Amino acid sequence: MKNNPDLNKEFVPLYHQLKETIREEIDSGNWRPNDKIPSEHQFMGKYQVSRNTVQKAVDDLVHEGLIYRQQGRGTFVAQPKVEQSLTSFYIFSKVMKDKGLNPYDIILDIDEVTPKKSVAKQLQIDTEEKVIQLVRVRCANNEPLIFETTFLPKKIVPHLTKEDVEKNTLFTFMEQKYNISVVSSKEVFEPVLIRDYESKHLDVKPGMPGLLLDRVDYDLDKRPVSYLRSIVRGDRCRFYTELIK
Repeated sequence: MKNNPDLNKEFVPLYHQLKETIREEIDSGNWRPNDKIPSEHQFMGKYQVSRNTVQKAVDDLVHEGLIYRQQGRGTFVAQPKVEQSLTSFYIFSKVMKDKGLNPYDIILDIDEVTPKKSVAKQLQIDTEEKVIQLVRVRCANNEPLIFETTFLPKKIVPHLTKEDVEKNTLFTFMEQKYNISVVSSKEVFEPVLIRDYESKHLDVKPGMPGLLLDRVDYDLDKRPVSYLRSIVRGDRCRFYTELIK
């Protein structure tokens, strides 16, 4: 190992050194999306490491969504993650279209329900009040990206159908039919592991990394008009912000 200039930092685990070497090849553009990366044997021969070291490095990068495996074919560089800025208000369908992607939703359920205490608190309503619960999978270019559940107070949106959501964005529908303009939002992010029932809709394995997005939308009177909980695929999406001194 000490004779290999690429992997010789004894205080850093070998699998991590190999992992970062692979990442650098991808980030630098030497390996492009859908390129096949070297095999386990090729990595073992080039860097004089064990099969376990190679497997650990590759497994981690697959888990992060940087590369993907195809049964019987090998391991390939994944498409770049879909990026979204946190510095401005955004609508999923508009953001995807701006990136040249084709957005669409799979509507799983629209129902009138009694809210849990946590939902009622976010919407600043009593637990006895009914809410409209909208469950959908947000997709782009035939790929599921977000498992999303939205809650809206029934008293302000008394009628919401599948056709309404399919024809317009939710915000457009609220503004055109009920004169409700969403002007601000509060978002909270935290890392999570994607659970079994979410993974089925997101086409990933349970336990994959994801982001939990809690968001409350407000109208001109600073009244909460919708609350959503989204599970975002960590292997396909990432968020960024810009800081100015």
